Order: sequence, then structure tokens, then C-alpha cells
Amino acid sequence: MTEPRMRLRQHGRQFPTTDLEAYLIAFGDAVPPLPTTIAVLDEIITDFIIESCHEAAAAAQHSRRAKIKVDDFKFMLRRDAAKLGRISELIAKDKEMKAQRKAFSTEEGAVV
Repeated sequence: MTEPRMRLRQHGRQFPTTDLEAYLIAFGDAVPPLPTTIAVLDEIITDFIIESCHEAAAAAQHSRRAKIKVDDFKFMLRRDAAKLGRISELIAKDKEMKAQRKAFSTEEGAVV
């Protein structure tokens, strides 16, 4: 049995500092947040995203698919009710927005 290969993570910040500062301030951190706090938050978020994608890819591979689907992320989060609920809300909102866009035709500014 072969060991899974670990992908190297890019070094440095992945997210804009201003966005991370805004999140920290919104959740009650000092103004301005410490640079080390921003760096740690960036690393935590990046690692979470990478690990989530790896788990979703493993779920897709188990289903004998090469491509990851939204259901693979739902499967990965099945034991975390809060995150699964949030994902479900976002998916429902996306469908609602697509339906509203479809109902409003931008051709000639007419509503269908």
C-alpha cells in the first residue's frame, strides 16, 4: 500500500491582510490586530481549506469519480452540524439567486 503524497503549501500569506484584520476586529480582537495573529489566522484558514479539499477528493475517489462535487464536501462535513447547515444555507441561497437572475432577462431590460 502506498502512502498518500502530501502537497506542499505555498509559503506566505494567502489572504489579504485587510480582510483578515476585518474578521479579527469583527470578532472582538484589538484594533489593530497583531501581525502574528493575522499570520496564524491565515495559516489556520489555509490549512482548513486544503484539508477539506483533500477529504472531499478522498470521498470522490471512494465513489470512483475523478472530479469533486458539492456532495463530497457535504459528505465530509456530515458530522459537523453547524458547518453542514451553513453549507446547505449557502447552496439554497445560490439556487435562489440563480432563479432570480434567470427570471430577470437583461436583454432589452425586460422582465420575463
